[in-house]
Amino acid sequence: MSTYTLVVLAAGMGSRYGGLKQMDTMSKEGDTIIDFSLYDAIQAGFKKVVFIVREEFIDQFKNKFDDKLRGKIEVAYVCQELDKIPNGYPVHPNRKKPWGTGHALLVTKGVVTDNFIVINGDDFYSREAFKTIILELANLDKESYNMCMVGFNLDKTISENGYVSRGQCYVNNDYQLTDVIERTHIEMVDGKIYRKDNNGGLIEMENNTTVSMNFWGFTPKFLEALEQDFIDFMKDRSEELKSEFFIPTVVNNIIQSKKGAVKVLKSDAKWYGVTYAEDKAVVTKAIQELKEKNRYPIHLWE
Repeated sequence: MSTYTLVVLAAGMGSRYGGLKQMDTMSKEGDTIIDFSLYDAIQAGFKKVVFIVREEFIDQFKNKFDDKLRGKIEVAYVCQELDKIPNGYPVHPNRKKPWGTGHALLVTKGVVTDNFIVINGDDFYSREAFKTIILELANLDKESYNMCMVGFNLDKTISENGYVSRGQCYVNNDYQLTDVIERTHIEMVDGKIYRKDNNGGLIEMENNTTVSMNFWGFTPKFLEALEQDFIDFMKDRSEELKSEFFIPTVVNNIIQSKKGAVKVLKSDAKWYGVTYAEDKAVVTKAIQELKEKNRYPIHLWE
């Protein structure tokens, strides 16, 4: 019987949020956003979760999640740190942060051995998204580079409190991803959504533009491609102060080389997340309403 793994990206420091947002409570019962992702993943049928964290916070995560998850899902932890890179590459002496989402996922190599999904620890995706993607994981040949993802409408992923980063997805008539471009500055201005181009100019975007919220489905072969691409990245950019290695970059390389394809599963659900401290009130209110509608129990783990 196949088993599927949930990988949670939780090593980010939350500079715009002002703290470790993955561990911040979003309900009066003390739930984090990760609690809801875990609950939804378990309901959908995932059997293992791997948390990607920083070493300085690993005890906090274990204290928060180990007891409540015992007997419900297998739990593992891996640490993303600046020095967890291939030997021989010089690093800028003033660099403080690790190398981004692609580097984070790479540290799971050897721990993740089945088809798996990757999510952000500070994003609330909806139960439907987990149920949809686990069905598609069953269709992915473990020895292939084929992938899947859940895409969201851009207008349902915008913060009212500042700019956000999103992967803009281009999809063909067969629901396959043809390209994904990381847009690092998207914001609402006077009721319309814009992205900044390389020169700082504003380009309007359609509300229903499909974007990636880092809700990817992969086979273990993806980690092999990730490793090789990271080595290539480090050869060229290891000494840069703020360069990052993104998951969508590797996805794109696989698509363009025709080694694999990405099926896009579209979700119309409202996404909730906490990019800024001011976003917390919106998420807390939404969670309370979901509990009042009995979409979730008042106490998730009792």
